[in-house]
Amino acid sequence: QVQVVESGGGSVQAGGSLRLSCAASGGYTSSIGYMAWFRQAPGKEYEGVAAIAKDGRTHYADFVKGRFAVSRDNAKNTLYLQMNSLKPEDTAMYYCAAVLLGHNVLQPLSPPIYNFWGQGTQVTVSS
Repeated sequence: QVQVVESGGGSVQAGGSLRLSCAASGGYTSSIGYMAWFRQAPGKEYEGVAAIAKDGRTHYADFVKGRFAVSRDNAKNTLYLQMNSLKPEDTAMYYCAAVLLGHNVLQPLSPPIYNFWGQGTQVTVSS
C-alpha cells in the first residue's frame, strides 16, 4: 500500500506564494505512477489542480496555468506544488493523491482514478 501526507499549507495574502509538499511512503512507492493535487472549497466539489506522471509529464487545470507548477522527486517519493500569484478563490483544502503504475490514466485530473489520498492541507488566501 501507499500512504501520502501533505504539508506546507497556510494563510497568505493575495499575490503571495506557498509551496505544498506530499510525502509518499509504504511498500509500493516505487510503483507509483501518476500523482496529483486536488482541492475542495467549502460547499464545492473536488477539482483537479495539477498532475504529474512518473516520467515528468504534467497536466494543469486551466485556472492555475501560469501560476502553479507541479513537480516530483522520485528518489524522495515526494510531490510538490509551487503556488504563485495566489488569489482568494484558491482558498481550499488541498489534497495529494496517487495511483500505481499499470492503471490506464486517461484523465489525470479526474479524482476517481486515484486510490491513495492524503488528509489534506488548508490553504487560505486573503484579499
